[in-house]
Amino acid sequence: VANYEKAPVIGAEVEDLIASEKLSEVPLPEVPLVLNQQVEKWMDYFQGRGRKYFVKWLGRSGRYVPMMKQILRENGIPEGLIYLSMIESGFSPNAYSRAKAVGPWQFMKFTGERYGLRVTYWIDERMDAEKSTLAAAQHLKDLYDEFDHSYLAAAGYNAGAGKISRAITRYQTEDFWEMSKSRYLKPETKNYVPKLLAASLLASDPEKYGFT
Repeated sequence: VANYEKAPVIGAEVEDLIASEKLSEVPLPEVPLVLNQQVEKWMDYFQGRGRKYFVKWLGRSGRYVPMMKQILRENGIPEGLIYLSMIESGFSPNAYSRAKAVGPWQFMKFTGERYGLRVTYWIDERMDAEKSTLAAAQHLKDLYDEFDHSYLAAAGYNAGAGKISRAITRYQTEDFWEMSKSRYLKPETKNYVPKLLAASLLASDPEKYGFT
């Protein structure tokens, strides 16, 4: 009787390791750091009237940024999008908006549950820094896969993917700066990307801009 060698069974943890190694070999897209009038306006604000807030956010960032970057990296998302959490909540797990968005990534209840976060009377995983970052990475991955650009993914995070898709169709452009000249996008969304870029530039080299 012939002896047949049994094929080795690859465990799930080995498959995950292989997948992560392959992903690490793929260069991640970057968030293009553009400096224009809209971005400079927010940089001036964070260095001026909003300085006390930005100092507080920077102080809190050391606790969360390494973990958040790792999770975004593992999901193939540009690391610079961690600063969405900065402009959304100042990296605060306890942040709560008037619109009832909660946590460091300011998830609404429906969106949080859609990406696997439990929201009950007793527990709200939107306030869990690690779990909510994983949910945000999955949400951003969906947006990035749809729009293939970090600016549009960020705008979609703020306004919703449908709003950005309609703006692309209406104005026949995928250039965020062009579509933001219209009245179709709300001022909050028009300011969202410049605010993100301003925070990214300042946080990437705080001492250069007078922060310690």
